[in-house]
Amino acid sequence: MQIATNMWVAGCQSSKTNSKEVIMPEKETLERARQDEREGKSPSTQAGEFVREEMDHIREGKHGARSTKQAIAIGLSKARRAGVDLPPPENGQASESTRKQAKRDLKKGQSGTKRTSAKRSRATSRALKREGRSAASKTALSRHARSVAARRSKASRSRSARKAAATRKK
Repeated sequence: MQIATNMWVAGCQSSKTNSKEVIMPEKETLERARQDEREGKSPSTQAGEFVREEMDHIREGKHGARSTKQAIAIGLSKARRAGVDLPPPENGQASESTRKQAKRDLKKGQSGTKRTSAKRSRATSRALKREGRSAASKTALSRHARSVAARRSKASRSRSARKAAATRKK
């Protein structure tokens, strides 16, 4: 995240839609992510701020998402484009197209400013507006967390729990 302020904004720049909504990270989100970086927290923790923002947007009704997985993906994409040094998923962890997109997002976050075309921006905004709002509900998030945890081995879950316990505030 060694990027200048103007690049943070430009990384997710888009034009305004009919509802005067701008699809780019909010100042508070950028500040929280920068704070996490200053505290030496991992890129995934920094990216978590963007995912949180995305969930808030869905709950507020700014736009929707087809699934919880899509909502998380949007947040991670925003984080990469904003300059968070979050690497793309490993081979076998995600599809080829997802990995390619993550690489593009990361590169975009590290490169200079380039404005998104207004037409493309409107298209994505309108598409998301048509989606449902239940992807960010507590039930959906809980269901997603359980299904993701079930795919991991017992050893992996245990290792994560130990690490979390060690870093927890006393």
